[in-house]
This record gives sequence, C-alpha cells and structure tokens, in this order.
Amino acid sequence: MSLEIKSNEINKVVVVRLIGNLDASTAPTAEFEVNSWLEKGTQKLIINLEETKYVSSAGLRIFLATVKKMTASGGVVKLCSVNEVVQEVLDISGLSTILEVKETEEHALSTM
Repeated sequence: MSLEIKSNEINKVVVVRLIGNLDASTAPTAEFEVNSWLEKGTQKLIINLEETKYVSSAGLRIFLATVKKMTASGGVVKLCSVNEVVQEVLDISGLSTILEVKETEEHALSTM
C-alpha cells in the first residue's frame, strides 16, 4: 500500500495527515514533506495518524528525528488520532514515552 500525504496550516499550526502505510518505501516521501515545513520555519506541528494503517521502524525514525529538530529550535510536535496498531508500535518501541500523543486532532490543536 502506498502513502498519501495531506498537509495544511491551521492558526500557525501545521497538520500533516499520513494516509496508508508508513514504511521503508514511503518514509522518504513523508520525511521530505515534514522537513519542507520545518525548513519554512514551522514551530508547531501535528502529525495526524488517523488513517495510517502501519508504521515501520523507518516511520518511527521520522517521528524521532522530527521531535529532535523541533525541540532544538524551540518548536512543538504532537501526534494524534493514533489507532491501536500504531499505538502498539509506539509502546513497544518506547517512543510513546517520548512523543506527545493526543486523542484527536482537535485536542492536539487546542493544546498547542
């Protein structure tokens, strides 16, 4: 399965929606999209995983790298709308203790 990426800006918060599988073959495209926003000076980023079916270690690396970059520049990144499969991957990898995960996009936006 491929990955579709939709992104937009809401009140100076960039929301990136990943639709499909985030794996070794699709991670470079997702990383390019996220990095393009960071290069524009984005300081608030939400990665919406509502329609993300699967995340591999390549996808986890993107999340971790993004958090490191955003933290270093004084920015904030949150994940939201994580399904059970993706949440399990985050838990097993230990990233659920590092990444801020919100139940919904609306909740993530309200806590920015």
